[in-house]
Amino acid sequence: MKFNAPLQSATLIKRYKRFLADITLPDGSTTTIHCANTGAMTGCAEPGNTVWYSTSDNPKRKYPNSWELSQTKEGHTICVNTAQANRLVVEAINKNVITELAGYSSLRTEVKYGSENSRIDVLLQDESKPDCYIEVKSVTLLDQGKEGQGFFPDAVTTRGQKHLRELIEVAQNGERAILFFAILHSGIEKVSAAHHIDPDYFSLIQQAERAGVEILCYKAVLNPTELYLAHRIKFNQ
Repeated sequence: MKFNAPLQSATLIKRYKRFLADITLPDGSTTTIHCANTGAMTGCAEPGNTVWYSTSDNPKRKYPNSWELSQTKEGHTICVNTAQANRLVVEAINKNVITELAGYSSLRTEVKYGSENSRIDVLLQDESKPDCYIEVKSVTLLDQGKEGQGFFPDAVTTRGQKHLRELIEVAQNGERAILFFAILHSGIEKVSAAHHIDPDYFSLIQQAERAGVEILCYKAVLNPTELYLAHRIKFNQ
């Protein structure tokens, strides 16, 4: 996925109110940008990090600039715009990058499903095989004490727990259920469920694997010009 225009860089002052961040521009002036990531953003929003932002041409937006990438003092690049994860997965499926998800004739997004009134991120269908339900999660939490170790989630997620229960039901009904981790941090080389952050999610992901839910982890290439999913990495329980 190429950005419509190359991203612009600035220096992070602080992130606040979940949706906002103040930055210092190269000319020394400051401005406020929108942050689409409502999560904890642990390790992704340290003051002094380089921020890469896009600019919307929508005149109705109060904050026309959107925070897309962070570059940490350690040299890691992180996509903090969680809305990009689904787009990257759809693009990678359409380009046959994700070989495990090839061979379907139909792709739809945000389809209602499940007993808990959810919407699946991606639904793949083909007359020759069971439907394939794909729930996408972006992974940006790197354990600084363990080289290359990423974790999901970075905070307790009741919504994520609900999605796992829905995927378990899908698998039990004989359809294909996929939990897809999009790795949006250049320093992450392997992923585990964060038992120390959300033990209920950890327990549910174990139940999901036993029920037949597949877990796929693909790492993204991240730079101010383009983003794309490149290769599969390992999931460790």
